[in-house]
Amino acid sequence: MTDRVSRAGLAVAPVLADFVEQKLLPGLPVTAEAFWTGYAGLLRDLAPENRALLAERDDLQKRIDDWLTAHRGKDWDNAEWQSFLREIGYLLPEGPDFKVETGPSDPEISAVAGPQLVVPVMNARFALNATNARWGSLYDALYGTDALPGQAEGPGYDAARGAQAVAWAADFLDQSVPLAEGSHKDVTDYRVEGGKVVATLGDTETGLADPDWFVGFSGEGDKRSILLRQNGLHIELVFDPAHPVGKASASGLRDVVLEAALTAIQDCEDSIAAVDAEDKVAAYTNWLGLMKGDLVETFEKGGKSLTRRLNPDRSFTAPNGGTLTLPGRAVLLSRNVGHLMTTDAVLLDGQETPEGMMDAIVTVAAALHDLQKTEGPRNSRAGSVYIVKPKMHGPNEAAFADRTYARVEDILGLARGTVKLGLMDEERRTSANLRECIRALKGRIVFINTGFLDRTGDEIHTVMQAGPVLPKSEMKDAAWLPAYEAGNVDAGLATGLRGKGQIGKGMWAKPDAMAEMLATKHGHPLAGATTAWVPSPTAATLHAVHYHQVDVPARQDELAKRERASLDALMTPPLMGPRNLSAERIAREIDLNCQSILGYVVRWVDQGIGCSKVPDIDDVALMEDRATLRISAQFLANWLLHGLITEEQIDESLRRMAIAVDRQNAKDAAYVPMAPGYDGPAFKAARALIIEGTTQPSGYTEPLLHAWRRVAKAQ
Repeated sequence: MTDRVSRAGLAVAPVLADFVEQKLLPGLPVTAEAFWTGYAGLLRDLAPENRALLAERDDLQKRIDDWLTAHRGKDWDNAEWQSFLREIGYLLPEGPDFKVETGPSDPEISAVAGPQLVVPVMNARFALNATNARWGSLYDALYGTDALPGQAEGPGYDAARGAQAVAWAADFLDQSVPLAEGSHKDVTDYRVEGGKVVATLGDTETGLADPDWFVGFSGEGDKRSILLRQNGLHIELVFDPAHPVGKASASGLRDVVLEAALTAIQDCEDSIAAVDAEDKVAAYTNWLGLMKGDLVETFEKGGKSLTRRLNPDRSFTAPNGGTLTLPGRAVLLSRNVGHLMTTDAVLLDGQETPEGMMDAIVTVAAALHDLQKTEGPRNSRAGSVYIVKPKMHGPNEAAFADRTYARVEDILGLARGTVKLGLMDEERRTSANLRECIRALKGRIVFINTGFLDRTGDEIHTVMQAGPVLPKSEMKDAAWLPAYEAGNVDAGLATGLRGKGQIGKGMWAKPDAMAEMLATKHGHPLAGATTAWVPSPTAATLHAVHYHQVDVPARQDELAKRERASLDALMTPPLMGPRNLSAERIAREIDLNCQSILGYVVRWVDQGIGCSKVPDIDDVALMEDRATLRISAQFLANWLLHGLITEEQIDESLRRMAIAVDRQNAKDAAYVPMAPGYDGPAFKAARALIIEGTTQPSGYTEPLLHAWRRVAKAQ
C-alpha cells in the first residue's frame, strides 16, 4: 500500500480514512479533527510502551529458554523452577485481597448465567445470526440434530421425529419448571387465570410447582404463548393448534422456545482473516451496523433470496397486567486483537502502528452510536461498551490495556469506566498471575475465561527447550490443566466478579455432535462458569438446557469454600519424560497435526476464511480458528526440536495430507488444490508454521499467516 492521506501527522490508508469520516463519525459528538488528533496522541504516547511490553515478553522467554536448556536432562525440580520464575519477574508477588469495582453492566453480563456465541464479525450473515440467537426453538434444535437418536425422514415434516422432540422437551419442562402435580406431557390445556398458570390434566387442574416461574403471556385465542423464568432464563410455551406440531399436541403446544445466547462475542481476532486496511474496514463496517442497528444482509439459500436483520425486542403482558419487554438480541462484546500485531493501515513516522490500538478507538467509537440511543432496541441498556482483550501476558499488559481504553474514553468524551473489559486467561504468565491481572483491571473488568487450545500453545512454547512434550491427545490429562481451569474460577470468585461480570469456559468444537455436547457440557456450569462458548445458534439453544439444570450461583457458593487450585500443578510442564513412543504412534501424531494445520491454513491463506468447520483426519467436522492452529504447530515444532521427528517426515506427511485436504474440499468451487505442486502460499505457510515454530513470538501464528495471506491476495 503506497497511497496515503495525512491526518494529524499520521499516514492513513484512504479506505480507513473514508470509513472513519464518512460512516463512523457522522452522528457522533466527535469531529474528524478531534478523532485523528486524539488518536495520533494516543499512538505517540502509548505505542512505545506497547513495544516495550513485547520486548519484555521476548526477554523473559530468552531467559527461560536458557535456563531450561541448562537444566535439560536433569530431574525436574518444580520448586527450583518456580524460584527461578520469581527471580526473573515471571511469577509476581500477590498483593492483599481485593474486590473488583466495575460499575453497572447489563444483567446478561453480571447476573444471569447462559450460553455465549463467538462469531467472525467479517461475515455479516453469521454476525446477525449470532446476535439473533438470543431465542431459539428447542423443538427445532432437537429435531434437526443428533441430539435425538436417528434422523428425520422424507422431504417434509416427519411426525415421528417431531414426537421424539416433543417428548424430550416435555421431560425438560418436568425437570426445570415442573407442575405441582402430574407431567407436562399429559397436559391437555394451559391457560392464564388470576395471574397464574393453570394446567389441565384429564379431570384435574394444577399449577406450576413454583408459581413465581410465570412472568408473562402474549397473544390471545389459539395463537398465544406463556412465558416462564427459571434460574434467570426464560422459557416460552408457544401454542398454535393449527400448526402440524400443535395439531398433534392435546394442549396445542407448537414449540418450546428457550432464551439461549445471552451474549455474543463479535470477533475481530482469532476467527477472522484481516490482514490489511480493506479487511479491517470490512470488519469495522459490520460492527458499526450492529451498534447502529441497521446491519442487513441478503443472500441466496435453497434457491431463495433471504434477508437477515436484527430481531426486535419481545413484549409480553406481565401477571400484574403491565408490559414486560425483553431483548430480542444477545448483548454484544467486541473482541479486539491483542498487543502483538501492527498494521500498515495507519503509519506513524513511517512505521506501522499497533493494530490493537486501532481496534480500540474504532470499535468503541462505533459503540458510541448505541450509547446515544434514547429509544428503540439497544445493545447495552446499562450504557456500557464491552470489549474482550485477548492474549495478554501478565499484570503489566493488563494495566496497559486499562490505560489504553481510558485514553480512548477521553478522546471520545466518554466517562471513565464506560468501556468494560474482558480478560482472556489464555497465556501462561496471565494464568500464573491471574489475580494481579484482575487487580490491574478492577475498575472495568466484566469477563474472564479459559481457553484450552491457546493456553496449551503458550504452555508448549514457554517450556519449548525443556524437552519433548506430551502427545497433543494427552494434553488434557496433564497436571497443569485442571489447576488452570479451577484456578480461573477461584480467582473470579475470590476477587468478587460475581454480580459484576462473567466467568467463562471454552468452546464446544464439534458443531455436529449435539448429543455429546448435551451429555457433557453441563460440566461448565458445574465448574462455576456463568457462561461457556458454543459454535452455533442451535448449540446455544441446547446448551441453555444446562443452565436450567444447574443453579450456577448456588454452585459458586459451594466452590468458594474449596481449597485454592495448586500453583505447583499449574507450573508443572507437560513433558513426556523418558517414555518411548512407537514409530506408528509418532507417525500418527505427525499426520494428525499436519492434516489439521493444512485444513485450516488453506482456507485462511487462500480464501481469507478465519473460522469454519474443518474436517479432521477422520472427516469429523471441527469448528477451528487460530487457537487450534497454534497448538498443532507448536507441538510439531517441539518434537522436531528434540529429535523425535525429522524435517523429512514432516515434509512427507504434509504432502500426503495435502492430498487428503484437497479431497475434503473438492466440492468447494473456490478451492485451489495444494497438490501436486505443493508450492502455493497456503502450503508454504503451513510448512513455515512448523519449521519456524520455535522462533515465532509466543508461538503465535499471526505473523506468518498475515504474511502469506498478503502474498495470496497479491497473486
